[in-house]
Amino acid sequence: MISDLKNRLASQAHEIGFDACRICRPWDVPHVPERLETFVREGRHGQMGWMAERMTWRGDPAALWPKARSVIMLGESYTPEHDPLDILGHRDRGAISVYAQNKDYHDLVKKRLKRLARWLIDAQACEVKVFVDTAPVPEKPLGEAAGLGWQGKHTNLVSRQLGSWFFLGSVFTTLELPVDAAEVDHCGSCRACLDVCPTKAFPAPYQLDARRCISYLTIEHKGPVDEDLRALMGNRIYGCDDCLAVCPWNKFAVDARELRYAAREELRAPRLADLARLDDTAFRAMFSGSPIKRIGRDRFVRNVLYAIGNSGLAELREVAQGLVGDPDSAVADAARWAIVRLA
Repeated sequence: MISDLKNRLASQAHEIGFDACRICRPWDVPHVPERLETFVREGRHGQMGWMAERMTWRGDPAALWPKARSVIMLGESYTPEHDPLDILGHRDRGAISVYAQNKDYHDLVKKRLKRLARWLIDAQACEVKVFVDTAPVPEKPLGEAAGLGWQGKHTNLVSRQLGSWFFLGSVFTTLELPVDAAEVDHCGSCRACLDVCPTKAFPAPYQLDARRCISYLTIEHKGPVDEDLRALMGNRIYGCDDCLAVCPWNKFAVDARELRYAAREELRAPRLADLARLDDTAFRAMFSGSPIKRIGRDRFVRNVLYAIGNSGLAELREVAQGLVGDPDSAVADAARWAIVRLA
């Protein structure tokens, strides 16, 4: 029985390490193409050209793999053990987004997805494909359609069972599995995520302008960041958790079961002075197995120098002075900017 298979699937997903398992159809997100087209047309995707290049697939999951008949959406908690906003008050330290303070979740989640996919194939002959933020899949709309959560006013997925702290993964399959009811919006009149944003990256509720988002600026944006935004970035050197951290639904968040999501001590509150002195070899060694490694030393040190410029600490001026001649033009520019700020 297919219904029995669905129950066993959910049980297996939990045993493997997922905290939520819901199902929808690939075509259950008809609103995505229009929203995506508006987002790109208004230039809110910034330098993320791949969003425009793959709009057909990202807008229509059914076009990504026409044979798929069901999408199994999985959620895995990475709830932090500490308040991620505390670090913002320590001006000599760098704030790294919670998800990046240890092992790369892409690798861990994908291994679990493959285990679940193999189990499904053994249980019921079918074809499968697994995705975790590495293909043009609209994971958040699919998560909402499957009942995993709803896209909040900050555009991220929020769950009544998991809060805001969870990773998404999906298994596309040729099986026609019973679907779950879509989740509805539970944000109400709350504006916490909108009001806390340092750069005012939300033009309106449920809308994001990535060009002003600190996560985008520190990770995706290449070259110098606009000067009017640098001062608003504070000491955030990789990603930003502000809008997630203030969500009141986090009172229902469950503890992360994967120990490799727990913060490495050296990344919980790293000293800006130490990070600024990293050369390429030291950077690669420090962030081996971390998602931070993919942005490279130059972009990372650029972010660190913006944080140094925002620190107000005169003793860090010498650190910035040592990088004004850096071979990377964005790093050198950030160093000069930091020196002027600290003067």
